[in-house]
Amino acid sequence: LALTYNGGTYAVMMGTPRDLRDFSIGFSLTEGIVQSADEIESVDVVALDDGIELRMWLASEKAARISERRRHIAGPTGCGICGLESIAEAVRPVAVVPRGRIFSPTGIMAAMAAVAPLQALNIETRAVHAAAFWPPLHGIVAIREDVGRHNALDKLAGALAQQKLRAGDGIVLLTSRVSVEMVQKAASMGVPLMVAVSAPTAL
Repeated sequence: LALTYNGGTYAVMMGTPRDLRDFSIGFSLTEGIVQSADEIESVDVVALDDGIELRMWLASEKAARISERRRHIAGPTGCGICGLESIAEAVRPVAVVPRGRIFSPTGIMAAMAAVAPLQALNIETRAVHAAAFWPPLHGIVAIREDVGRHNALDKLAGALAQQKLRAGDGIVLLTSRVSVEMVQKAASMGVPLMVAVSAPTAL
């Protein structure tokens, strides 16, 4: 998957070719390229012989942000920070998340148990990650899958942005470990709590 902004390639990475509009918007938000989905004027998903190009157009004043964090190498599925130009970019300050609501242990366990039956692609392949959003009053309202856990979370971020759902009202559920870049992305979404089936890394 190649992500391009205003005609220039920003990043190339492996990914699962589903929910690519969500991915385009979510990646743009969690990487800080845009602050709102409304800043993206258009998204075109273009199938090529050897991959898929996600072509986005931003207003000219927004396009200037892109050069601040452009990736120069292809990013594999397993790493969310490969290709960054500096360590400072890899451990950039995390967004401040407003105080959220309180979630009960019973609710959290019920939310996690609800994820697996909704993973349509993983039921077929047993090989993809999921990111889901669970507001207590509604249950899981969005779930996205991808071979890469970062991509799954970006797809979820894009879905929430397009549905105008407030991330502060619920929990993000992950089927993967919690790495520093996953925390950065979740914080940029405004999520008060992230729950995963695996352990966090030292950062």
